[in-house]
Amino acid sequence: MDTATETGATKMPPVKNGLLPYVTVDGALKAAEFYKRAFGAEEAFVVPPDENGRTMHVHLYINGSSLMLCDAYPEHGHPFEKHQGFTLQLVIDDIDFWWGRAVTAGAEVILPVQLMFWGDRYGQLRDPFGVLWAMNAPANAS
Repeated sequence: MDTATETGATKMPPVKNGLLPYVTVDGALKAAEFYKRAFGAEEAFVVPPDENGRTMHVHLYINGSSLMLCDAYPEHGHPFEKHQGFTLQLVIDDIDFWWGRAVTAGAEVILPVQLMFWGDRYGQLRDPFGVLWAMNAPANAS
């Protein structure tokens, strides 16, 4: 493991894209539209909504990675449960741009962007669908 960087913080390992989140939300199509405005998401694929307006699959690209969404289907043993115990983290260079866009779109500030003890700028937001998002700008980002 690498040791101290110029800032005195431990260098973090690179992010890999072989694991992707698949998140159930209450309103996957609305969430996808919000993610386009808030995080610059690009729509890769969407299963058309059913007669109740629900979709079983939305595939988005955000910041070079995939995010998949679906609505809950309680009648098939897949009820909606409140989000807890996870955070979707965006590792980005221009945190001020990304942060401002997300807040303008309607994300709630949970932890304002600040310089953290590990040397990066970091903050947390909650989207209108209850998902917690973190933004992390590495110390070496310019």
